[in-house]
Amino acid sequence: MKQHRYRITVEHLADARGNPSTHAEPLRFEAGNHDDILAIAERMRGRGEFPAETANALAVGLKLFSEVMLENRGHPLFADFAPHFRAFMQHLKKGPQRPGSDDVPADAGEPQ
Repeated sequence: MKQHRYRITVEHLADARGNPSTHAEPLRFEAGNHDDILAIAERMRGRGEFPAETANALAVGLKLFSEVMLENRGHPLFADFAPHFRAFMQHLKKGPQRPGSDDVPADAGEPQ
């Protein structure tokens, strides 16, 4: 499968207490993805559901994870989780929901 190629760098800046990192080097690796992760991150930011850095982290994390799951779809680790992940992704792709709106009309189930 043709893939976009990425170099991922994770640099530890500080620990949970705010102390400077003790890690000598950042974590760097290359990964492929069938989607353009940068375009997806841009769309996630454009939705306005999360602050920009949160939207970036969500987009990158999901795309890296989903590609590993896709490439290893037969691995038993993903067997129970895959259907739930597909449902989550379908919900995510629907786009942001307006406050107070959902898939059920407001008057559904109410007597006429």
